[in-house]
Amino acid sequence: MSIESQINRLRELLPSGVRLLAVSKFHPAEAIMEAYRAGQRAFGESRPQELKQKYEALPKDIEWHMIGHLQTNKVKYIAPFVHLIESLDSERLAEEVER
Repeated sequence: MSIESQINRLRELLPSGVRLLAVSKFHPAEAIMEAYRAGQRAFGESRPQELKQKYEALPKDIEWHMIGHLQTNKVKYIAPFVHLIESLDSERLAEEVER
């Protein structure tokens, strides 16, 4: 089953108002682009370095979500472009994100 058909099938099953967040962890840019061409725009990534590489290589209208553990020293690499950090787990990290 292609990525496009999987995305379309999932969208049919989702209740109204629920958005699909496609996790791109360990998937190459080509697979992400297949999902993108199918209309998927929100992607989650769990590794800051991989998130930055994918952001730089893929279309800029992708909405990136950080879904994995984030160290405070890595915030500066993703803060300029990440849409949402789903894994905020400390006050110290929240303060670093606010900067």
